[in-house]
Amino acid sequence: MVISQTPLRISFVGGGTDLKEFYSKKRGSVISATINKYLYVIVKKRYDDLIVLHYTHSEIVCSVNEIKHNLLREALLKVEIANGIEITTLADIPSEGSGLGSSSAITVGILNALYVFKGISVSNETLAKEACEIEISILKKPIGKQDQYIAAYGGLCRFDFMPNGNVDVYKYKLSDHDLLILGSNLLLHFTNKTRSADDILNEQKANSENIFNQLEMICDMVDELHENLLIKNYFKIGELLKLNWEIKKKLASKITNSDIENLVQLAYDNGSVGCKIAGAGGGGFLLSYVPRNYQEAFREALAGFKELPFIIDKFGSRIIFNSL
Repeated sequence: MVISQTPLRISFVGGGTDLKEFYSKKRGSVISATINKYLYVIVKKRYDDLIVLHYTHSEIVCSVNEIKHNLLREALLKVEIANGIEITTLADIPSEGSGLGSSSAITVGILNALYVFKGISVSNETLAKEACEIEISILKKPIGKQDQYIAAYGGLCRFDFMPNGNVDVYKYKLSDHDLLILGSNLLLHFTNKTRSADDILNEQKANSENIFNQLEMICDMVDELHENLLIKNYFKIGELLKLNWEIKKKLASKITNSDIENLVQLAYDNGSVGCKIAGAGGGGFLLSYVPRNYQEAFREALAGFKELPFIIDKFGSRIIFNSL
């Protein structure tokens, strides 16, 4: 039996510039971090030749091509496992539509567990790259590369997406104490809405030429935040979250709505320096930068929206159990 643990993520600035429509013309950049909320993949060998899958549904099939769960199917094909396997996926939170990178975390976690199951050691880069191949190239999902890379590498990272397809990774070397200080000013609250990011991202991709200037502005924020993280000026995160959100919500029509705008204003009225909807927008979680002396009042004001307590996790996808 093999069990992988893969973290979810929060993204600070640069989201949208990891789409090929942008980075094929100009370098895209994103700064994001993993959190201590996880997706687990359990893989075990079966005594028969069946393939048995447990997720929100269950499947029992004889061949990989019969599998309905597209990520599991393509991962098994990628790793070249034909049968005689049982796979279970579990999540710390309901993952669909959360905006915390769950789909890519599942893909990275499945690949990690399957490679170890086969006795093959692969790098973080391979996990991220192959997860991108499955989701973007094979399944044609309208997504970028940042979620796969942060799930594989973990911690607080900057990713630069080059026009030639390469990805440069910079992992910030912060102590546990620094990560605690940074994370203690960040709060996540559920908007009481989930959504599929596909419609938002498809609109954004189709409109990429018209929003190119806005994406350039979002990309420029990465350099600014990078310089401030190097000198441990974490307050800058809040300021840039606010600016990023004001530009981001112009990228597609469904990124925001009146309920989200009311929630954002409620956050600002009660101590938030900056906030944005995690992921593509439209629902999921609100990420807020709130100085600690305002957090009690902030939590009271947002009592109708369930908080997700978290800390920043230093690790990407890893194997937490291996009895092979």
